[in-house]
Amino acid sequence: MKGAVKLVREWRLDKALRRLEAMMLAADKNMTLLLSGAGDVLEPEGDVASIGSGSGFALAAGRALREATDMNPEQIARRAIELASEICIYTNNNITVEVLE
Repeated sequence: MKGAVKLVREWRLDKALRRLEAMMLAADKNMTLLLSGAGDVLEPEGDVASIGSGSGFALAAGRALREATDMNPEQIARRAIELASEICIYTNNNITVEVLE
């Protein structure tokens, strides 16, 4: 948490980066945080988080899959993005999933 707050603070104070309107998800085994260029550090509600153009679709699919299947988190993330890419014209299906052991 401390590192995330420090990163967001530097992001807001840096002359070049403060105009960057972006979001970033940072996670470890215990916590997921959403960092924004506006200076926010948020802990998403529930076990599923998403950012990007198709994030609403991916979030909905991820939450539904989490409740309705016995898929592991990697499979849920991959399938949620696949579903979002079928709905959102700005989301593609080139997927890279990083798994924390």
